Amino acid sequence: MADLLSDEEIEARLPEGWERDGDEIVRTFEFDSYLPGVGFASGIGGIAEDAWHHPEITITWGEVEVRLTTHDAGGITEKDTDLAARFNDVYE
Repeated sequence: MADLLSDEEIEARLPEGWERDGDEIVRTFEFDSYLPGVGFASGIGGIAEDAWHHPEITITWGEVEVRLTTHDAGGITEKDTDLAARFNDVYE
């Protein structure tokens, strides 16, 4: 099991565009229309599956909200911040 990050570690490791929301980190990615968001969600879904770390993904028109937490650790771990950074790379 991964170790929980301290508040200071979370702040230091939080990738650009991500915010802390309790025991999760969250980012809303913006798109010009629906289908690019669906494609993005599919791509990051594959990355998450390979990492065996599954986020909550909500797709709406022009937006994809992603929430990460490590359930078995009960909060935010390095797994979350690392995966968030990888998702940022896909978006950019």
